[in-house]
Amino acid sequence: MDLQIPVDVGDVLTRLQGAGHEAFVVGGCVRDALRGTEPEDWDIATDAKPDRIQELFRHSLYSNRFGTVVVRTAEREIEVTTYRVEAEYSDARRPDSVEFTDSLLADLSRRDLTMNAMAWSGGRLVDPHGGKADLDNRIIRAVGDPDERFREDALRMLRAVRFAAVLGMLIEPATAAAIARNAGLAEGLSGERVNQEVTKMLLADRPSAGVRLLSELGLLAVICPELEVCRRIPQDKAVAQDVLEHSLLALDAVERPDLILRLAALLHDVGKAETMADGHFHQHEFVGEHLSRRILRRWKFPKETVSQVAHLVRHHMFWYQDGWTDAAVRRFIRNVGLDNILTLFELRRADNIGSGARAGKMYALDQLLLRVQEEIQRANAVSTRDLAVDGNDLMAELGLEPGPEVGRIQRELFERVLDDPDLNTRESLLALARVFHAGADRHTDNVDQT
Repeated sequence: MDLQIPVDVGDVLTRLQGAGHEAFVVGGCVRDALRGTEPEDWDIATDAKPDRIQELFRHSLYSNRFGTVVVRTAEREIEVTTYRVEAEYSDARRPDSVEFTDSLLADLSRRDLTMNAMAWSGGRLVDPHGGKADLDNRIIRAVGDPDERFREDALRMLRAVRFAAVLGMLIEPATAAAIARNAGLAEGLSGERVNQEVTKMLLADRPSAGVRLLSELGLLAVICPELEVCRRIPQDKAVAQDVLEHSLLALDAVERPDLILRLAALLHDVGKAETMADGHFHQHEFVGEHLSRRILRRWKFPKETVSQVAHLVRHHMFWYQDGWTDAAVRRFIRNVGLDNILTLFELRRADNIGSGARAGKMYALDQLLLRVQEEIQRANAVSTRDLAVDGNDLMAELGLEPGPEVGRIQRELFERVLDDPDLNTRESLLALARVFHAGADRHTDNVDQT
Protein backbone atom coordinates (compact mmCIF):
# COMPACT_ATOMS: atom_id res chain seq x y z
CA MET A 1 0.00 0.00 0.00
CA ASP A 2 1.30 3.42 -0.92
CA LEU A 3 0.34 6.78 0.58
CA GLN A 4 1.22 10.10 -0.95
CA ILE A 5 3.08 12.05 1.72
CA PRO A 6 4.75 15.46 1.43
CA VAL A 7 8.44 15.51 0.55
CA ASP A 8 9.48 17.15 3.83
CA VAL A 9 7.57 14.58 5.87
CA GLY A 10 9.27 11.82 3.92
CA ASP A 11 12.64 13.46 4.60
CA VAL A 12 12.02 13.35 8.36
CA LEU A 13 11.10 9.66 8.15
CA THR A 14 14.20 8.95 6.06
CA ARG A 15 16.56 10.72 8.47
CA LEU A 16 15.19 8.87 11.48
CA GLN A 17 15.34 5.53 9.71
CA GLY A 18 18.80 6.25 8.33
CA ALA A 19 19.98 6.80 11.92
CA GLY A 20 18.80 3.30 12.84
CA HIS A 21 15.35 4.11 14.23
CA GLU A 22 11.81 3.05 13.39
CA ALA A 23 9.62 5.87 12.14
CA PHE A 24 6.03 5.91 10.88
CA VAL A 25 3.42 8.51 10.04
CA VAL A 26 0.56 7.79 12.44
CA GLY A 27 -2.96 8.62 13.53
CA GLY A 28 -5.23 11.11 11.84
CA CYS A 29 -2.96 11.81 8.89
CA VAL A 30 -3.00 8.11 7.92
CA ARG A 31 -6.78 8.04 8.32
CA ASP A 32 -7.28 11.11 6.14
CA ALA A 33 -4.79 9.95 3.50
CA LEU A 34 -6.61 6.62 3.23
CA ARG A 35 -9.87 8.55 2.79
CA GLY A 36 -8.32 10.51 -0.05
CA THR A 37 -8.38 13.87 1.76
CA GLU A 38 -5.41 16.10 2.49
CA PRO A 39 -4.39 15.82 6.15
CA GLU A 40 -4.24 19.07 8.09
CA ASP A 41 -1.20 17.85 10.04
CA TRP A 42 1.39 15.11 9.65
CA ASP A 43 2.46 13.29 12.83
CA ILE A 44 5.31 10.83 13.17
CA ALA A 45 5.92 8.17 15.81
CA THR A 46 9.38 6.70 16.43
CA ASP A 47 11.37 4.61 18.87
CA ALA A 48 13.95 7.42 19.07
CA LYS A 49 13.91 9.26 22.41
CA PRO A 50 13.28 13.04 22.48
CA ASP A 51 16.94 13.98 23.05
CA ARG A 52 17.96 11.80 20.10
CA ILE A 53 15.29 13.40 17.89
CA GLN A 54 16.68 16.82 18.77
CA GLU A 55 20.21 15.66 17.91
CA LEU A 56 19.01 14.68 14.45
CA PHE A 57 16.96 17.82 13.80
CA ARG A 58 18.57 21.12 14.63
CA HIS A 59 15.36 23.09 14.02
CA SER A 60 13.25 21.42 16.69
CA LEU A 61 11.61 22.18 20.01
CA TYR A 62 10.89 19.91 23.00
CA SER A 63 8.90 21.53 25.80
CA ASN A 64 6.53 18.88 27.18
CA ARG A 65 6.62 15.66 29.15
CA PHE A 66 4.79 13.53 26.61
CA GLY A 67 7.70 12.80 24.28
CA THR A 68 6.66 15.11 21.44
CA VAL A 69 9.36 17.06 19.61
CA VAL A 70 8.23 19.68 17.11
CA VAL A 71 10.43 19.52 14.01
CA ARG A 72 10.30 22.60 11.82
CA THR A 73 10.67 22.29 8.05
CA ALA A 74 10.31 25.00 5.43
CA GLU A 75 6.71 23.90 4.83
CA ARG A 76 5.31 23.01 8.27
CA GLU A 77 5.81 21.93 11.85
CA ILE A 78 5.81 18.15 12.28
CA GLU A 79 5.17 16.54 15.65
CA VAL A 80 7.59 13.65 16.17
CA THR A 81 6.65 11.60 19.24
CA THR A 82 8.46 8.75 20.92
CA TYR A 83 6.48 5.51 21.22
CA ARG A 84 4.83 5.59 24.62
CA VAL A 85 2.48 3.85 27.01
CA GLU A 86 0.49 5.72 29.60
CA ALA A 87 -0.45 5.18 33.25
CA GLU A 88 -3.75 6.07 34.94
CA TYR A 89 -5.84 9.10 33.90
CA SER A 90 -7.04 10.24 37.30
CA ASP A 91 -8.61 13.42 35.88
CA ALA A 92 -10.17 11.73 32.80
CA ARG A 93 -8.11 14.08 30.67
CA ARG A 94 -4.32 13.62 30.91
CA PRO A 95 -2.21 10.60 31.84
CA ASP A 96 -0.67 10.76 35.31
CA SER A 97 2.61 9.62 33.81
CA VAL A 98 4.10 8.57 30.49
CA GLU A 99 6.57 5.76 29.88
CA PHE A 100 8.50 5.45 26.65
CA THR A 101 8.52 2.10 24.85
CA ASP A 102 10.24 0.52 21.86
CA SER A 103 6.98 -1.01 20.62
CA LEU A 104 4.88 0.59 17.92
CA LEU A 105 2.05 -1.85 18.68
CA ALA A 106 2.01 -0.77 22.33
CA ASP A 107 1.88 2.85 21.22
CA LEU A 108 -1.05 2.23 18.85
CA SER A 109 -2.99 0.33 21.51
CA ARG A 110 -3.33 3.48 23.68
CA ARG A 111 -5.08 5.50 20.94
CA ASP A 112 -8.79 6.32 20.95
CA LEU A 113 -10.42 4.91 17.80
CA THR A 114 -9.36 2.13 15.46
CA MET A 115 -9.24 4.42 12.45
CA ASN A 116 -6.80 6.65 14.37
CA ALA A 117 -4.61 3.70 15.42
CA MET A 118 -2.84 3.02 12.13
CA ALA A 119 0.74 3.69 11.07
CA TRP A 120 2.43 3.75 7.67
CA SER A 121 5.96 3.85 6.29
CA GLY A 122 7.61 2.73 3.07
CA GLY A 123 4.54 1.04 1.63
CA ARG A 124 3.73 -0.83 4.86
CA LEU A 125 0.48 -0.22 6.73
CA VAL A 126 0.49 -1.27 10.38
CA ASP A 127 -3.12 -1.80 11.43
CA PRO A 128 -3.41 -4.07 14.49
CA HIS A 129 -6.99 -3.04 15.40
CA GLY A 130 -8.72 -3.23 12.04
CA GLY A 131 -8.87 0.50 11.50
CA LYS A 132 -8.86 0.36 7.70
CA ALA A 133 -11.74 -2.11 7.61
CA ASP A 134 -13.73 0.10 10.00
CA LEU A 135 -12.89 3.13 7.88
CA ASP A 136 -14.00 1.35 4.71
CA ASN A 137 -17.21 0.22 6.42
CA ARG A 138 -17.77 3.70 7.92
CA ILE A 139 -17.70 2.41 11.48
CA ILE A 140 -16.50 4.30 14.58
CA ARG A 141 -15.01 1.81 17.05
CA ALA A 142 -12.93 2.34 20.19
CA VAL A 143 -9.54 0.65 20.47
CA GLY A 144 -9.75 -2.23 22.92
CA ASP A 145 -12.08 -1.75 25.89
CA PRO A 146 -14.24 1.32 25.11
CA ASP A 147 -15.02 1.98 28.79
CA GLU A 148 -11.31 2.13 29.54
CA ARG A 149 -10.62 4.43 26.58
CA PHE A 150 -13.31 6.91 27.58
CA ARG A 151 -12.41 6.87 31.25
CA GLU A 152 -8.85 7.73 30.27
CA ASP A 153 -9.97 10.86 28.43
CA ALA A 154 -13.60 11.96 28.38
CA LEU A 155 -13.00 14.10 25.30
CA ARG A 156 -12.75 10.90 23.27
CA MET A 157 -16.53 10.53 23.56
CA LEU A 158 -17.11 13.91 21.92
CA ARG A 159 -14.48 13.10 19.30
CA ALA A 160 -16.28 9.86 18.44
CA VAL A 161 -19.53 11.78 17.98
CA ARG A 162 -17.81 14.47 15.94
CA PHE A 163 -16.14 11.97 13.60
CA ALA A 164 -19.43 10.13 13.15
CA ALA A 165 -21.23 13.38 12.30
CA VAL A 166 -18.59 15.01 10.12
CA LEU A 167 -17.58 11.87 8.21
CA GLY A 168 -21.06 10.36 7.98
CA MET A 169 -20.13 7.22 9.95
CA LEU A 170 -21.91 5.06 12.53
CA ILE A 171 -20.74 4.40 16.08
CA GLU A 172 -20.76 0.63 16.61
CA PRO A 173 -23.06 -0.57 19.43
CA ALA A 174 -20.47 -1.46 22.09
CA THR A 175 -18.70 1.86 21.66
CA ALA A 176 -22.00 3.80 21.73
CA ALA A 177 -23.11 1.95 24.87
CA ALA A 178 -19.82 2.82 26.57
CA ILE A 179 -20.31 6.50 25.71
CA ALA A 180 -23.78 6.42 27.26
CA ARG A 181 -22.41 4.76 30.42
CA ASN A 182 -19.59 7.27 30.79
CA ALA A 183 -21.29 10.46 29.54
CA GLY A 184 -21.17 12.02 33.01
CA LEU A 185 -17.37 12.24 32.77
CA ALA A 186 -17.79 15.00 30.17
CA GLU A 187 -18.71 17.35 33.02
CA GLY A 188 -15.00 17.68 33.76
CA LEU A 189 -14.04 18.78 30.25
CA SER A 190 -12.79 22.33 29.82
CA GLY A 191 -14.87 24.77 27.82
CA GLU A 192 -12.08 25.13 25.29
CA ARG A 193 -12.08 21.40 24.49
CA VAL A 194 -15.86 21.28 24.17
CA ASN A 195 -15.74 24.37 21.97
CA GLN A 196 -13.35 22.71 19.50
CA GLU A 197 -15.55 19.65 19.04
CA VAL A 198 -18.88 21.51 18.92
CA THR A 199 -17.51 23.97 16.38
CA LYS A 200 -16.44 21.16 14.05
CA MET A 201 -19.86 19.50 14.38
CA LEU A 202 -21.70 22.72 13.59
CA LEU A 203 -19.59 23.40 10.50
CA ALA A 204 -20.31 19.94 9.06
CA ASP A 205 -22.46 19.53 5.95
CA ARG A 206 -25.33 18.32 8.15
CA PRO A 207 -24.74 20.07 11.47
CA SER A 208 -27.74 18.56 13.27
CA ALA A 209 -26.23 15.07 13.10
CA GLY A 210 -23.64 15.72 15.79
CA VAL A 211 -26.00 17.52 18.16
CA ARG A 212 -28.68 14.85 17.78
CA LEU A 213 -26.12 12.12 18.52
CA LEU A 214 -24.86 14.02 21.55
CA SER A 215 -28.42 14.03 22.85
CA GLU A 216 -29.09 10.37 22.10
CA LEU A 217 -25.94 9.27 23.93
CA GLY A 218 -26.51 11.47 27.00
CA LEU A 219 -23.66 13.89 26.34
CA LEU A 220 -25.81 16.94 25.55
CA ALA A 221 -27.45 16.73 28.97
CA VAL A 222 -23.97 17.09 30.48
CA ILE A 223 -22.38 19.77 28.32
CA CYS A 224 -25.58 21.77 27.58
CA PRO A 225 -28.51 20.88 29.85
CA GLU A 226 -30.28 24.10 28.78
CA LEU A 227 -30.61 22.64 25.27
CA GLU A 228 -31.25 19.03 26.25
CA VAL A 229 -34.30 19.99 28.32
CA CYS A 230 -35.87 21.32 25.11
CA ARG A 231 -36.47 17.69 24.08
CA ARG A 232 -39.30 17.65 26.60
CA ILE A 233 -40.95 20.87 25.42
CA PRO A 234 -43.67 20.38 22.77
CA GLN A 235 -44.81 23.14 20.47
CA ASP A 236 -47.44 23.52 17.77
CA LYS A 237 -45.86 24.01 14.37
CA ALA A 238 -46.74 23.01 10.84
CA VAL A 239 -45.12 19.71 11.82
CA ALA A 240 -45.57 18.46 15.41
CA GLN A 241 -42.18 18.48 17.10
CA ASP A 242 -40.38 19.32 20.30
CA VAL A 243 -38.31 22.47 20.66
CA LEU A 244 -34.98 20.68 20.26
CA GLU A 245 -36.08 18.93 17.08
CA HIS A 246 -37.33 22.23 15.68
CA SER A 247 -33.98 23.84 16.50
CA LEU A 248 -32.11 21.04 14.75
CA LEU A 249 -34.26 21.40 11.63
CA ALA A 250 -33.59 25.14 11.67
CA LEU A 251 -29.88 24.43 12.09
CA ASP A 252 -29.85 22.22 8.98
CA ALA A 253 -31.75 24.92 7.07
CA VAL A 254 -28.73 27.22 7.42
CA GLU A 255 -26.97 26.38 4.19
CA ARG A 256 -24.01 28.69 4.67
CA PRO A 257 -21.27 27.22 6.95
CA ASP A 258 -21.18 30.32 9.13
CA LEU A 259 -20.46 29.57 12.80
CA ILE A 260 -22.29 32.64 14.18
CA LEU A 261 -25.42 31.88 12.19
CA ARG A 262 -25.40 28.17 13.02
CA LEU A 263 -24.90 28.81 16.73
CA ALA A 264 -27.81 31.24 16.62
CA ALA A 265 -30.00 28.69 14.83
CA LEU A 266 -29.15 26.04 17.41
CA LEU A 267 -29.84 28.33 20.38
CA HIS A 268 -32.56 30.64 19.08
CA ASP A 269 -35.36 28.91 21.03
CA VAL A 270 -33.35 27.76 24.05
CA GLY A 271 -35.40 30.12 26.24
CA LYS A 272 -38.68 28.30 25.58
CA ALA A 273 -38.19 25.71 28.33
CA GLU A 274 -38.18 28.43 30.99
CA THR A 275 -41.04 30.47 29.53
CA MET A 276 -43.62 27.85 28.54
CA ALA A 277 -47.08 28.67 29.90
CA ASP A 278 -50.41 27.56 28.45
CA GLY A 279 -48.73 26.48 25.25
CA HIS A 280 -47.07 29.87 24.72
CA PHE A 281 -43.51 31.08 25.20
CA HIS A 282 -43.87 34.74 26.11
CA GLN A 283 -40.62 36.72 25.73
CA HIS A 284 -38.57 33.55 25.24
CA GLU A 285 -36.19 35.55 23.08
CA PHE A 286 -35.07 37.59 26.10
CA VAL A 287 -34.50 34.48 28.22
CA GLY A 288 -32.83 32.85 25.23
CA GLU A 289 -30.42 35.77 24.92
CA HIS A 290 -29.37 35.28 28.56
CA LEU A 291 -29.01 31.51 28.24
CA SER A 292 -27.07 31.81 24.98
CA ARG A 293 -24.55 34.06 26.66
CA ARG A 294 -24.21 31.61 29.55
CA ILE A 295 -23.73 28.58 27.28
CA LEU A 296 -21.24 30.23 24.94
CA ARG A 297 -19.23 31.70 27.80
CA ARG A 298 -19.09 28.25 29.40
CA TRP A 299 -17.77 26.92 26.10
CA LYS A 300 -15.18 29.72 26.02
CA PHE A 301 -16.24 31.32 22.76
CA PRO A 302 -14.74 34.75 22.09
CA LYS A 303 -16.65 37.75 23.48
CA GLU A 304 -17.51 38.98 20.01
CA THR A 305 -19.04 35.62 19.07
CA VAL A 306 -21.05 35.54 22.30
CA SER A 307 -22.39 39.05 21.69
CA GLN A 308 -23.29 38.44 18.05
CA VAL A 309 -25.13 35.17 18.70
CA ALA A 310 -26.99 36.56 21.73
CA HIS A 311 -28.02 39.63 19.71
CA LEU A 312 -29.47 37.46 16.94
CA VAL A 313 -31.33 35.30 19.47
CA ARG A 314 -32.72 38.43 21.12
CA HIS A 315 -34.09 39.83 17.83
CA HIS A 316 -35.21 36.70 15.97
CA MET A 317 -38.90 37.19 16.86
CA PHE A 318 -39.46 40.38 14.84
CA TRP A 319 -42.98 40.62 13.35
CA TYR A 320 -43.57 42.53 10.13
CA GLN A 321 -46.88 43.95 8.88
CA ASP A 322 -47.66 45.77 5.64
CA GLY A 323 -48.60 48.86 7.62
CA TRP A 324 -45.02 49.55 8.73
CA THR A 325 -44.00 53.09 7.82
CA ASP A 326 -40.60 53.84 6.31
CA ALA A 327 -39.61 55.24 9.71
CA ALA A 328 -40.56 51.92 11.33
CA VAL A 329 -38.32 50.09 8.86
CA ARG A 330 -35.46 52.43 9.69
CA ARG A 331 -36.02 51.89 13.42
CA PHE A 332 -35.94 48.15 12.81
CA ILE A 333 -32.58 48.53 11.07
CA ARG A 334 -31.29 50.66 13.93
CA ASN A 335 -32.39 48.17 16.62
CA VAL A 336 -30.93 45.16 14.85
CA GLY A 337 -27.82 46.90 13.55
CA LEU A 338 -26.74 47.22 9.95
CA ASP A 339 -23.99 44.63 10.42
CA ASN A 340 -26.51 42.04 11.67
CA ILE A 341 -29.50 42.66 9.46
CA LEU A 342 -28.82 40.20 6.64
CA THR A 343 -27.72 37.48 9.06
CA LEU A 344 -30.91 37.96 11.05
CA PHE A 345 -32.98 37.43 7.91
CA GLU A 346 -31.08 34.21 7.22
CA LEU A 347 -31.80 33.07 10.78
CA ARG A 348 -35.50 33.89 10.46
CA ARG A 349 -35.73 32.04 7.16
CA ALA A 350 -34.09 28.97 8.73
CA ASP A 351 -36.45 29.27 11.71
CA ASN A 352 -39.45 29.29 9.36
CA ILE A 353 -38.18 26.24 7.47
CA GLY A 354 -37.57 24.47 10.77
CA SER A 355 -41.19 25.17 11.65
CA GLY A 356 -42.43 23.39 8.55
CA ALA A 357 -42.58 26.23 6.05
CA ARG A 358 -41.46 25.47 2.54
CA ALA A 359 -38.02 26.63 1.49
CA GLY A 360 -39.44 28.76 -1.31
CA LYS A 361 -40.85 32.27 -1.13
CA MET A 362 -41.68 33.70 2.29
CA TYR A 363 -43.56 36.77 1.15
CA ALA A 364 -43.72 38.87 4.32
CA LEU A 365 -40.04 38.23 5.06
CA ASP A 366 -39.03 38.97 1.47
CA GLN A 367 -41.11 42.16 1.45
CA LEU A 368 -39.45 43.45 4.60
CA LEU A 369 -36.01 42.55 3.28
CA LEU A 370 -36.75 44.49 0.09
CA ARG A 371 -37.79 47.55 2.10
CA VAL A 372 -34.69 47.26 4.29
CA GLN A 373 -32.46 47.11 1.22
CA GLU A 374 -34.24 50.12 -0.27
CA GLU A 375 -33.66 52.16 2.90
CA ILE A 376 -29.99 51.19 2.96
CA GLN A 377 -29.58 52.10 -0.71
CA ARG A 378 -31.11 55.52 -0.04
CA ALA A 379 -28.25 56.06 2.40
CA ASN A 380 -30.63 57.20 5.11
CA ALA A 381 -29.23 57.25 8.63
CA VAL A 382 -29.40 53.86 10.32
CA SER A 383 -27.16 54.84 13.24
CA THR A 384 -25.88 58.05 14.82
CA ARG A 385 -22.68 57.56 12.81
CA ASP A 386 -24.67 58.33 9.66
CA LEU A 387 -25.76 61.78 10.79
CA ALA A 388 -24.47 64.76 8.84
CA VAL A 389 -22.94 66.13 12.06
CA ASP A 390 -20.88 64.38 14.72
CA GLY A 391 -20.05 65.05 18.34
CA ASN A 392 -17.24 67.46 17.47
CA ASP A 393 -19.59 69.52 15.33
CA LEU A 394 -22.10 69.74 18.18
CA MET A 395 -19.49 70.74 20.75
CA ALA A 396 -18.13 73.46 18.48
CA GLU A 397 -21.59 74.79 17.63
CA LEU A 398 -23.01 74.73 21.18
CA GLY A 399 -19.87 75.41 23.20
CA LEU A 400 -20.13 72.08 25.01
CA GLU A 401 -17.49 69.90 26.63
CA PRO A 402 -17.42 66.15 26.01
CA GLY A 403 -20.14 64.52 28.12
CA PRO A 404 -23.65 63.07 28.31
CA GLU A 405 -25.32 66.17 26.85
CA VAL A 406 -23.57 65.63 23.50
CA GLY A 407 -24.78 62.04 23.34
CA ARG A 408 -28.32 63.04 24.31
CA ILE A 409 -28.53 65.61 21.53
CA GLN A 410 -27.13 63.10 18.99
CA ARG A 411 -29.82 60.58 19.95
CA GLU A 412 -32.60 63.15 19.63
CA LEU A 413 -31.29 64.24 16.24
CA PHE A 414 -31.19 60.63 15.13
CA GLU A 415 -34.82 60.06 16.17
CA ARG A 416 -35.89 63.10 14.12
CA VAL A 417 -33.95 61.86 11.08
CA LEU A 418 -35.56 58.44 11.36
CA ASP A 419 -38.94 60.14 11.00
CA ASP A 420 -37.82 62.59 8.31
CA PRO A 421 -34.60 61.65 6.44
CA ASP A 422 -34.61 65.02 4.62
CA LEU A 423 -33.49 66.60 7.92
CA ASN A 424 -30.11 64.86 7.65
CA THR A 425 -28.19 67.92 6.52
CA ARG A 426 -25.60 69.86 8.47
CA GLU A 427 -27.62 73.04 8.49
CA SER A 428 -30.88 71.40 9.62
CA LEU A 429 -29.25 69.29 12.33
CA LEU A 430 -27.29 72.15 13.84
CA ALA A 431 -30.49 74.23 13.98
CA LEU A 432 -32.32 71.37 15.72
CA ALA A 433 -29.38 70.87 18.08
CA ARG A 434 -29.62 74.49 19.21
CA VAL A 435 -33.32 73.99 19.96
CA PHE A 436 -32.70 70.77 21.89
CA HIS A 437 -29.88 72.32 23.90
CA ALA A 438 -31.88 75.47 24.68
CA GLY A 439 -34.78 73.32 25.85
CA ALA A 440 -32.46 71.40 28.17
CA ASP A 441 -31.15 74.66 29.62
CA ARG A 442 -34.70 75.90 30.34
CA HIS A 443 -35.53 72.60 32.02
CA THR A 444 -32.42 72.90 34.20
CA ASP A 445 -33.34 76.50 35.20
CA ASN A 446 -36.82 75.41 36.21
CA VAL A 447 -35.42 72.61 38.34
CA ASP A 448 -33.01 75.03 40.03
CA GLN A 449 -35.84 77.45 40.85
CA THR A 450 -37.84 74.74 42.56
